[in-house]
Parts: sequence; structure tokens; C-alpha cells
Amino acid sequence: MIATYIDEFIMLCAGLWMTFVGFGYLSLSRNPAHKSPVVRHFRWMGPLLLFIAIILAVAS
Repeated sequence: MIATYIDEFIMLCAGLWMTFVGFGYLSLSRNPAHKSPVVRHFRWMGPLLLFIAIILAVAS
């Protein structure tokens, strides 16, 4: 029971982080000109992870 809440909280935080990095509010490196190719996928993976975390929280 507690492990489920912890898992959902971690998914929520990871989704928020991925969304912020994907849309440019945070950067992965100290040099903002250097963007990793995987960052462009964070724009859709972050909101998807947030959606899954919210659905799992509502379902439990």
C-alpha cells in the first residue's frame, strides 16, 4: 500500500522533471547551448508519465 503511493509520487516527480526539461524550463547541463537529442522526446514523455501517475493515483 505504502509502496504504491511512493511509486506514484516518484512517477509524478519524474514526469514533472521531464516536462520542465522538455519545454526548456530546466536544463540537463550547465551549458544551455548543448542539448541532448533525447530532450526533444521529454516533451511528450513527461506529460505521458504525469497522466499515468494521475490515473494510477485515482485508481488506487
